[in-house]
Amino acid sequence: MENLIIIVIIAIVIGFAGLYVYRKKKAGSKCIGCPYGDSCCKNSEKGGCGCHDHN
Repeated sequence: MENLIIIVIIAIVIGFAGLYVYRKKKAGSKCIGCPYGDSCCKNSEKGGCGCHDHN
């Protein structure tokens, strides 16, 4: 019974994480882990998203 509770809790956490990613992508965020994700442009001339330090 304890294993079932743990599995359900993990499934709920993964489900909410997936829902968060889905909503962010649907809203147009290109770089979800970035605090500037809504204004980030992965197709910039620098070759990166512009909000991270890409060397």
